[in-house]
Amino acid sequence: MPRAMSARTATPPAAPFEFALRVYWEDTDAGGVVFYANYLKFFERARTEWLRALGVEQQALRDATGAIFVVAATQVAYHAPARLDDRLRVTVELREAGRASMRIAQRALRDTTLLAEGEIRIGCVDAGTFRPRRIPNRILDALP
Repeated sequence: MPRAMSARTATPPAAPFEFALRVYWEDTDAGGVVFYANYLKFFERARTEWLRALGVEQQALRDATGAIFVVAATQVAYHAPARLDDRLRVTVELREAGRASMRIAQRALRDTTLLAEGEIRIGCVDAGTFRPRRIPNRILDALP
């Protein structure tokens, strides 16, 4: 049964995790704005740092259990452009955790301006076979 995160839970959800980054030349396109696919890279970095903040080092997880996380699905909406040298905040908010996958909401903001938002579904798989497997209990226990 998935662990749903909603307004109906007894305790209020934790504030979203935030990761700060700056836009570099390599992140922009010919128009001088962040290339749309790079928001997925920003989201990936933020999720990695979110897991690290929860005590989950992905290489150590692979070495100890053979489990890795892969992106199973993405949905992103773009609202405003980010430009060279902008300072961004990328948020991570767990929406649902199941036995073998998580649904995560993410946002990229410049100050209070929403630039992009998306929902990412992450699956836990065996590193050798890429077959789905259960998320280790110690990770599920660490989730907010």
